[in-house]
Amino acid sequence: MSKSETYRIEVEAVAEYIEAQSNPDDDHYVFAYNITIRNTGTIAARLISRHWIITDGTGHVQEVHGQGVVGEQPLLAPGESFRYTSGSVLETAVGTMHGSYQMEAADGHRFNAEIPTFMLAMPRVLH
Repeated sequence: MSKSETYRIEVEAVAEYIEAQSNPDDDHYVFAYNITIRNTGTIAARLISRHWIITDGTGHVQEVHGQGVVGEQPLLAPGESFRYTSGSVLETAVGTMHGSYQMEAADGHRFNAEIPTFMLAMPRVLH
């Protein structure tokens, strides 16, 4: 069995604009994102830390590093999923997020689970 089959984490992200907490007149745009992390490998793995790269509509990049997610370091057995919701604030109506989770498998092997790029966008801004 290859390492790619043993250590495999899939990440899915869905973002939404939070109009009630945003104030476009002050360049304050609030977004929530729902993340699903699924262990599709063959060994249990714990999410140790996160690294986000957030880019706003002007190209300004902010990097965020931290332990776990929403105060947790979930352990995912093969086939298990973990879902959480978090948020981001931008100064533009459009932006993107991507990054990685640093994982540690039950055998001590550390690896990254890539978070694919997803869009943060105020409704009706993009065509």
